Parts: sequence; structure tokens; C-alpha cells
Amino acid sequence: MVYHDDDVPDEIVEPLREICMGLPDAYEELAWVGTRWRVRGRTFAHVLTVDPDHHAAYTRAAGGVDQPVPLLTFRAPPEELAALVAAGPPYFRGSWGRDVVVLVLPDEIDWAEIAELMTESYCLLAPKKLVARVRDPS
Repeated sequence: MVYHDDDVPDEIVEPLREICMGLPDAYEELAWVGTRWRVRGRTFAHVLTVDPDHHAAYTRAAGGVDQPVPLLTFRAPPEELAALVAAGPPYFRGSWGRDVVVLVLPDEIDWAEIAELMTESYCLLAPKKLVARVRDPS
């Protein structure tokens, strides 16, 4: 476990940690801000609190928020990315990377949905042998 010095509440980080660290060979590390989860050097999830005065790219990606908010970024395949972004807030397209989704975390989080999104993000970046362990855990 990595101690996060960001102001993302533990009630967000802890369940997210449990989901992400349950994936094969996933590991956690501090990012430039917030906490990220990676597989083989590739980030599949990143949680942070965006301060509009200091994180301009994230603020723009999250629809121009004007107060600090917790965000989760992850990867999505093209069709899922299009569907999430078309659904609108709290989902936005990241302005970096072709497959980055930004989710402004709501007060009530559907952890089952987050688990599905994190697993899909992981599977986009993980080697095929690790993906096979997720898709067919037997």
C-alpha cells in the first residue's frame, strides 16, 4: 500500500485500491498528484483532487469545474469511450491520449460500475497473458 498525500478522501481511495490491486500484477504508486495504479509501467487508473487554480488540463477535461473535486481517469475502448462521453457529466473525454476518460466522482459512487470500468481499463493496457487471467480466472 502506498500512502497518498493527496486530499482524495480515504472513502474513495480505499475501495479503488481494493479493486485495482485485485488485478494481476497491478501496483500502486504516487503520481505527480494523487495516486495511480499501473500494470507493466502503464497507468490504468489515476485518482486525484483537481484544484482549478493549479490543474488546468484536468479542469478543462472535467468541464471547467470551479472548485476542488475528486476525479478518476482511466482508459476505455473507442465504443465505450464514445458512449460514456455522449452520456455527458460526470464523464468527459481526457484532452491527452486517445482513450482517456475523466470521471468527476459523485457523492454516491457505484463501486460495481467502477470495478467494471477499472477492469476494462486494465485489460486495454495489460499483456495478453494477464488479461487472460482476468477474463478466465480458472
